[in-house]
Amino acid sequence: MQYSISDLEKLSGIQAHTIRIWEQRYQALKPSRTAGNTRYYDDTEMKRLLNIVSLSETGLKISQICALSDEEMQIYIDKEIEALSTGTKEFEPYISQLLHYGLSYDEMMIDQLFSKCISHYGLKVAYQNIIYPLLVRLGLFWQKDSICPAQEHFMSNLIRQKLFTAIDVLPMPKNPQSTWLLFLPEDEGHDIGLLYAKFALKEAGEKVIYLGSHVPMTSLIQAVNENTVDHLLFFLLHTRLTTDAQNYIDLLTEQFPYLQIHLSGSHKLISDLKMPEGMNWFDSMETFENFIHPNELTV
Repeated sequence: MQYSISDLEKLSGIQAHTIRIWEQRYQALKPSRTAGNTRYYDDTEMKRLLNIVSLSETGLKISQICALSDEEMQIYIDKEIEALSTGTKEFEPYISQLLHYGLSYDEMMIDQLFSKCISHYGLKVAYQNIIYPLLVRLGLFWQKDSICPAQEHFMSNLIRQKLFTAIDVLPMPKNPQSTWLLFLPEDEGHDIGLLYAKFALKEAGEKVIYLGSHVPMTSLIQAVNENTVDHLLFFLLHTRLTTDAQNYIDLLTEQFPYLQIHLSGSHKLISDLKMPEGMNWFDSMETFENFIHPNELTV
């Protein structure tokens, strides 16, 4: 696939001007040119840029990172994956096995293992300690070319199916205290976190209006106007310019000043934003759970 520098800007969240400086000073990327002498980048260069951005968060200087070969970058990413694998030994075998079966497209074994995890731990514990870490690791494996997009989509869709099933078996709330409207912005498509939020809220006895992914602002406004809504919850996961994200959350608070608006998603992106008055950031699953279960003591 071919990408312009503006495409890279949107995908990485790094301004085009900065990308050009990295190219000129550190030879970070090596763009190709079309017959008409227009610069473009391929998948390899795009992934290299994403790796540079990821490694810059570890404390390495840009000059050091750009001097690394693709193979050396993968070694650093391997270390990051290994760090993720040193958590609770109780859950690690499930994550490893799910990755193994996912790479071989073994739906039957994945289904059995997911069912075992959820039956044994319950969906909350399974999601927080197995499913979510699995999704993080899938993203890292994609960066280092250990899996292809098809394998990531395969695993994500199976997880999505499990969440839908868990949501469907929950009873409808009889006397909900409030109504939550859940959505993803128009350029967001990864809805697994949003689906888990729907499960947790419905289990807590709240009414949930679920709009899903790729919701235009006009549709969001219509849904709010046609329903009695107390809370909005959305995620920002897609890498984007900080200015674009800031403009979006500012627009939301201006459009819905009377609602409690909640945001979750990419810590790297959201931590650089100035939270408008009236917007709440769920920076972890614990803060989300504590908000919807304020009277429960956490262990």
